[in-house]
Amino acid sequence: MKMLINVPETVVADALRGLAACHPELIVDVDNRVIVRRDAPIEGKVGLVSGGGSGHEPLHGGFVGPGMLDAACPGEVFTSPVPDQMVRAAAAVDSGKGVLFIVKNYTGDVLNFDMAAELAEDEGIQIAKVLVNDDAAVTDSLYTAGRRGTGATLFVEKIAGAAADEGAPLERVESIARRVNELSRSFGVALSACSTPAKGGPTFDLPAGELELGVGIHGEPGRERRAMMTSREIADYAVEVVVEDLRPDSPVLLLVNGMGATPQLELYGFAAEVHRALGERRVAVARTLVGNYVTSLDMAGASITLCQVDEDLLRLWDAPVRTAGLRWGA
Repeated sequence: MKMLINVPETVVADALRGLAACHPELIVDVDNRVIVRRDAPIEGKVGLVSGGGSGHEPLHGGFVGPGMLDAACPGEVFTSPVPDQMVRAAAAVDSGKGVLFIVKNYTGDVLNFDMAAELAEDEGIQIAKVLVNDDAAVTDSLYTAGRRGTGATLFVEKIAGAAADEGAPLERVESIARRVNELSRSFGVALSACSTPAKGGPTFDLPAGELELGVGIHGEPGRERRAMMTSREIADYAVEVVVEDLRPDSPVLLLVNGMGATPQLELYGFAAEVHRALGERRVAVARTLVGNYVTSLDMAGASITLCQVDEDLLRLWDAPVRTAGLRWGA
């Protein structure tokens, strides 16, 4: 496989150096693998910290900035960051009002964030944790006990980030983050396998003419493999799974997310089919976001995430955000 890299061993460090060069509003510690808002800590504000393996960009480092995260900890490709990174991040953003850890439900992430919380609390930092486990495809997988954390991570980071920016206390920010996760469900489809820099080729076998329904963001197996389907058929399948699991009775936020190698042309065509399928099931869509946000390196495919919202959650979603990967408003 051809990749735009120097050597596999430095791919994460090289990307972090690029992030630092392109975004002077961030402090990027390449050696210790921590990305922090340059204006942190902000007096009176709860700090938000997340992180995970690299390869899912712009998640998480691309979501550091006003309206979202205060810091992110990138691990090696598809590998959890270590507790020292998380403790450094928490210390860098703590204003005395506490820090919320937002953790995707993967075993390594969970264990390391738990350990980091204990270490940070030993240093006098108040820590709360929220686990994101929105994947409706499978209950257990190669990396996970329970549901996997996927696209809803974006909704949790954005909405909780807006609440923290408003000055909400830690208990309130944590409660909002938990509520967003509980009101969200996701489902992903792979049209091709992803390729890691270390391997230099596909990480799993997906024969030509087949797709994986319910794939995870590391290429974990889903529910089943089928012969290639049309965009309409995939939308009907994915929407049925998510709506049946979530059973929304209020308008939803919709994320139509590319897995890394799917162009906007295809994503918007898929979004049209998802809107149609939701309309047929009488699910009202309040807002839609389309693009590559929670990716899996160069995997072709897409995922959908729904989050039920009321007026307060929608207001927080609409609040201004200024990050490398997501920005709108004043």
